[in-house]
Amino acid sequence: MMDNIDKKILNILQKEFPLEERPYRIIADRLGISEDDVLSRVQKLKNDGVIRRIGAVFDGPTLGRVSALCAARVPEEKIEAFVSIVNRSKNVTHNYRRSHDYNIWFTVSAPSAPELTAFLDDLKDKTGVTDILDMRTTKVFKIDATFSV
Repeated sequence: MMDNIDKKILNILQKEFPLEERPYRIIADRLGISEDDVLSRVQKLKNDGVIRRIGAVFDGPTLGRVSALCAARVPEEKIEAFVSIVNRSKNVTHNYRRSHDYNIWFTVSAPSAPELTAFLDDLKDKTGVTDILDMRTTKVFKIDATFSV
């Protein structure tokens, strides 16, 4: 169960992460607790599944990257293997199952359009799943995904 300090830590991590050599010490100073306490609380929040990852969010198109939302029609007996291969890619940021004919959805980015196409072609070759919708990003609508706690 989260207390008020945990909630404050989550808000800081989402919106004001200090870009310093020891960011958790800065957070600790702001909250009036020790750096070790912040680190152990963050670890517990990760262990509990409240925090999935801590990292920067970059504007891919500004960096020249391309991305796509993909939807795949995967037979039930191939889902586990398909998802395993998708999850191995460092370029896949989200992967989830839906109750739909296109039952596995994921987002993928790549340094270039040909590399994204190559990833999808390789995925089709390795899994035998060929019905994958490739919905390339043409306009960004959502930039901020923070949640006040």
